Amino acid sequence: MRNKFLFLFIAVLALSSCNELLVYSDYKPIKEGKWQMSQGVDFQFSELDSTETYNMFINIRNDDTFAFSNLFLITELEYPSGNTVKDTLEYRMAEPTGEWLGKGMGSVKENKLWYKENIDFPNSGVYKVNISHAMRKNGDVEGLHILEGVTDVGLEIEKAPKL
Repeated sequence: MRNKFLFLFIAVLALSSCNELLVYSDYKPIKEGKWQMSQGVDFQFSELDSTETYNMFINIRNDDTFAFSNLFLITELEYPSGNTVKDTLEYRMAEPTGEWLGKGMGSVKENKLWYKENIDFPNSGVYKVNISHAMRKNGDVEGLHILEGVTDVGLEIEKAPKL
């Protein structure tokens, strides 16, 4: 009887952790954890319901070789019409004490970062997102050509919860 209860508990826990709002999720690995400034990470998606609104997230996996407490990203969202929205974003990656933010055990942490909130996709066709880093060391004018410590970059799109 106890084993049946334990199995049922684990099954309910596993099913409840699924995200019913998720409509798109993709990750791209960064070769050897060395993200080149000149090489953005590209994502493409289509076939989203034009009557819904969505929340978009950028997922970053970093390891202990990431040497910064924040992360600057440049994003470009290209609509099927060719119109492009470009943003410069800053995210905090560590506490002032040096403790990494995000989830995960060991040396790799994953951060789910807000990108766009309550956005709609009114046109049919292919949408494109490009994400590149815009990091530099304090006092340097020129950016870092290679950012170490980012192992994967992901994009998630979820239906915005109805209020």
